[in-house]
Parts: sequence; structure tokens; C-alpha cells
Amino acid sequence: MAEKVIKLPDVGEGVAEAELVEWHVKVGDLVREDTVLGAVMTDKATVEIPSPVEGKVTWLGAGIGDMVAVGSALVRLETADGGGEAETPVAAPPVAASPPPAATKKPEHEKAPAVTMTPFHWSGGGAPRPEGEKPVASPAVRLRAREAGVDLRRVHGTGPAGRITHDDLSAFIAQGPGAAVAVGRKPKTNVDEVKVVGLRRRIAEKMALAHAHIPPITYVEEVDVTALEDLRTNLNKKKRDDQPKLTLLPFLVRAIVNAVAAQPGLNGHYDDEAGVVRQHGGVHVGIATQTSGGLMVPVVRHAEARDLWDCAGEITRLSAAARDGTATREELTGSTITITSLGPLGGIVTTPIINYPEVAIVGVNKMMVRPMWNGAAFVPKKMMNLSSSFDHRVVDGYEAAVFVQRLKELLETPALLFMEG
Repeated sequence: MAEKVIKLPDVGEGVAEAELVEWHVKVGDLVREDTVLGAVMTDKATVEIPSPVEGKVTWLGAGIGDMVAVGSALVRLETADGGGEAETPVAAPPVAASPPPAATKKPEHEKAPAVTMTPFHWSGGGAPRPEGEKPVASPAVRLRAREAGVDLRRVHGTGPAGRITHDDLSAFIAQGPGAAVAVGRKPKTNVDEVKVVGLRRRIAEKMALAHAHIPPITYVEEVDVTALEDLRTNLNKKKRDDQPKLTLLPFLVRAIVNAVAAQPGLNGHYDDEAGVVRQHGGVHVGIATQTSGGLMVPVVRHAEARDLWDCAGEITRLSAAARDGTATREELTGSTITITSLGPLGGIVTTPIINYPEVAIVGVNKMMVRPMWNGAAFVPKKMMNLSSSFDHRVVDGYEAAVFVQRLKELLETPALLFMEG
């Protein structure tokens, strides 16, 4: 027999370490060549680690959430003679295999409660009597129960005809305060620890970075999207079979491209260490997308060069790639301004967190039909709020207001979106 040590390979992009986010095997498992052993995450890209040989897992070198250096031992396999090049084991103490990410465990310091909440020895003890049935007890027992705050309907009587005795009441009180809770409801004393790993940890780090660096200003404005929705509906009715269905987002992307042309400082990154705002000529719009693992931001690159249909198709493609985990690192980085939307769950107002190091983010709230006064009567209008946040270090309130008002003008008069220059 021989031993094969599998090390974390160079995952590229100059990465020196990666976070272990998944184990697909445990100690004792038999694996075939190319079996996926686990996965590591760099930035927002997940890389699977396959087995180069057949063998038996004898050691796992990291736990879920651990940072693993490139070139360090990750897995040891016991292989048949000639099953692969035997490498000298790296001198490191064995690390117990971690449970899958979804599993949780109790903290080691957690102690069992001093009193175990177990039912009485009789069947159904402590369950309330049927509605309207009065408990049978002597006046002395009733007085004692009243003083102790005990509902006698919940006390099981062991005396004749189910009479509640002093011993029955004492046994019930000994169960503690939880004995008086409603039927079917028991106090829960467990505390589960869920380790924050993988994409969720990346999100936490990014949010903390944004909160620590950026003093935001949030500007909210309502927009009448009645005409825009009419246009969108008509375009979808007349689209070709090979064209994607239009949502609101491609129109908003076009409006942002138009608006930042007049305010290029909002389409950029603020390097606070260098003290410069890098204004990008290309408009690379991040589309915040909810996935099963957490929030990801795929990027529609060069939105300024895309028409409405091309933009819609790219949003659809990128969103699907983000949700099924096939989006590449390039598709998840490099945005210069971001859109965030929760669709029907969008609420009335939100306070979007800026996608650091960008300086602006546009939040879309839910659309509602509301009665609006046109000067002569109330008419139904499709209204939607935009909640947009800006880095107040480099964007003044006036500049933020000018930008949002331009978006409002473009969305309320959608013909302007198709005008050149």
C-alpha cells in the first residue's frame, strides 16, 4: 500500500490561499479517480478539487471555513501499490473531518440543563383537560395552586376520579416555570452555531468593508412608469421568438447609461487611499442577484454598446449563471455601478448598500397602481419608487438628486431612451 497526499493546487489569478467551503467525502470513504473531494472558494469563484487516483480517505487537512494555503496538504489517500506517486506526508496534526456546510453542532461549552423537562410517569401527564371540564381538587389544593400561579387544568390527578392531590401539584411545580406553558408548546433551550463560510462570508466581508469606508446618502424618488409599462408590454407582444422577454431592468440600464454620460463621476470607483475617483468610460452594470448561496452581482459589461434586446438577453444569461453556480470570476467582477431589485418584494423604500468601491447604487422598489391627481381628477397610475445610495465623500446631495431626476425623466418619457446624443 502507498499514501497519496493531495495538495491544494494553484487556482490561478495570483491567489495564495483559498477558503474550504465543501467536503464531499469523509475519512474512510473509498473514492475513484476524478471523484470530487471538496471545493474551495477564491473571491466569488468556487473551484472543485478532484482526486487524481483511486484510494481510501485517511485524513482531511482542513475544516469548513478554514483558509488553506496553495500547496498545503488537503487530503491523504491510501492507495494500492502503483496507484499514484507517494508523497511524504506534510507534518501537521490531523484535523477532524468537518460536517457538511448545512450541518450544525452545539457549542462545546454548552451544558445540559440542570432539570430535564420530562413528562410525568403517568401517560399524558400535564396535558390540559378538555374544554369545559373542571379539575377535581380540594379547596386547599386550589388555594395552593392559585398562590403558585398554576392552572389546575394542566395538572394530572392520581386520586379517585382523577382528583388532584397535594403530591400531584408538588410534582407539577417541580417541573419548573415551563410546566405552565400552553399545550403543545415547549421551551426550546438549544443554541445552534452555524459557521459563516463561503459566499456568505464573502458577502459579510464586503458589507463590513462598505459600511466601514462609505458614508452613504440615500435619495428616494417616485416614478410614474405607466408609459414605460405600456411600451414594455407592446414590445413583448411583438418580439421575435429568438428575442428575450423584456423586464424593467434593461430599460433602467439604458436610463443609467444615459444619465452617467452627463455625470461620469457616478460611473466609477473611489480609491480612498490614493484619493482619486477613477471614472470609467465603459458602463459595466452590476445586477444584484439572489441565489441559493447568497447575493451575487454578475456584471453586464459595456452596457453603453448594447441595445435593449441584447441587454435583456445578457441579464437573463448572467442571472441564470449566477443561480446555477456557473458564473465565472470575470462575470462577477468589474462593475462600475449597480442595480438592486427585489421585484414584488421590493417594499416602498430601501436603503441599498453601495457595492464597494463603487460610488452609486440604484435600488428598485415594487410597482403599485395608485390614484394620482392630474389637475382635474384622480387617475390610476403605475408608480414605483427608486431608492438610490451614493458615496457622500465624493457625491454631493445635489449631484445625487440631479442623477435620480434624470432617471425619473427618462423612465417617465421612455421615448427619450432611444434618442441618440
